[in-house]
Amino acid sequence: MTIFLTIVHIIVAVSLIAIVLLQSGKSAGLSGSIAGGAETFFGKNKGRTIDALLSKWTTVAAVVFVITSIALSLFK
Repeated sequence: MTIFLTIVHIIVAVSLIAIVLLQSGKSAGLSGSIAGGAETFFGKNKGRTIDALLSKWTTVAAVVFVITSIALSLFK
């Protein structure tokens, strides 16, 4: 059981690093470089963008990372 949890923990840790590195900064992108109209246009579809999807996956990966960390500390 410990070996399985360790493998899952390592995979989740590497995935979490990759997901965070794929996200763009707050001022990056089209809405950061063009003020005004671009913000109102792209603000409507904020939940459907790749950044929103990556943000959701970051949350999922972080929760799984914490759960595997706690499980590993309990089993060792």
